[in-house]
Amino acid sequence: MSAIRDGRVVVVTGAGRGLGRAHALAFAAEGARLVVNDLGVGLDGTPGADGTSGVDGPSGVGGTPEAHGTPGAQGTPGPGDPASRVAEEIRAAGGEAVPHTGDIATTEGAASLIRTALETYGRLDTLVNNAGFLRDRMLVNLDEDDFDAVVRVHLKGHFLPLRHAAAHWRTEAKAGRRPEARIVNTSSGAGLVGSVGQGNYSAAKAGIVALTLVAAAELRRYGVQVNAIAPAARTRMTERTFADTMAVPGSGFDTMAPENVSPLVVWLGSAASAGVTGRVFEAEGGRITVMEGWRPGPSADKGGRWSPAEAGEVARELLAEAGEPGAVYGA
Repeated sequence: MSAIRDGRVVVVTGAGRGLGRAHALAFAAEGARLVVNDLGVGLDGTPGADGTSGVDGPSGVGGTPEAHGTPGAQGTPGPGDPASRVAEEIRAAGGEAVPHTGDIATTEGAASLIRTALETYGRLDTLVNNAGFLRDRMLVNLDEDDFDAVVRVHLKGHFLPLRHAAAHWRTEAKAGRRPEARIVNTSSGAGLVGSVGQGNYSAAKAGIVALTLVAAAELRRYGVQVNAIAPAARTRMTERTFADTMAVPGSGFDTMAPENVSPLVVWLGSAASAGVTGRVFEAEGGRITVMEGWRPGPSADKGGRWSPAEAGEVARELLAEAGEPGAVYGA
């Protein structure tokens, strides 16, 4: 059995649709056993958009823990919710999968997600953090609730599953069972260069890159590799905002199909990616790019304190030597 087809246990958040679903199916096709997480809410985090009853509160995904029936509960997966549908799709194809409908942006929901993998399969090898939603506004119209809700589901919804998975893997490593563990986080081009009308989303996705770098440095000693992707694909979050770009072509290669991104995610989540950590990849269609982040550019050192006028003069000189920054999406 190859390093990819190794029966790994993989958790994917936001796996009911779009990229998450594509990732879950791709892992299952390689022989992985899945925990398919999805809360089943709408594009903006409001409940019931999928024909389900919904479980979130007025501020977006999750609301209070009690909204799940019991604090931190897994929720009650049923045949109509997206997580259950994807899990059944995997099982119908001969794979192994269980649904999880808890809110991964709560401590108890994230803990129950990791616990579901351990109690169902006896182990955990890979965590793919993918869940999220949009509440786009220009900054002058972006209210506090919409900012908090988007940062919560994207950034906190990455941190909490990562934290609980990492705690398990650290325990394993200290017991002499060093894992070949993998975490794949989901950033965005919006987090790398910014996106007009998406200040909340861009801030959260930039935070995910920084979280990835810190986690890669801290968890390496325990056998955990942490990387991030910045995908471009057709999902509920992009097919309206970028309708022309995301349109399905009449013929030829469908560049924006979410399934194009998943092979890289599967490889990063497998033992075959040994030695790759702390990296960010863009993935779009048939193109994979290793992103290179902030690095020191032109510099000047006076050896003492600048006056404001001096600082301004040298800043302009340095800017004249520096390259132009990448364009913000939508600018």
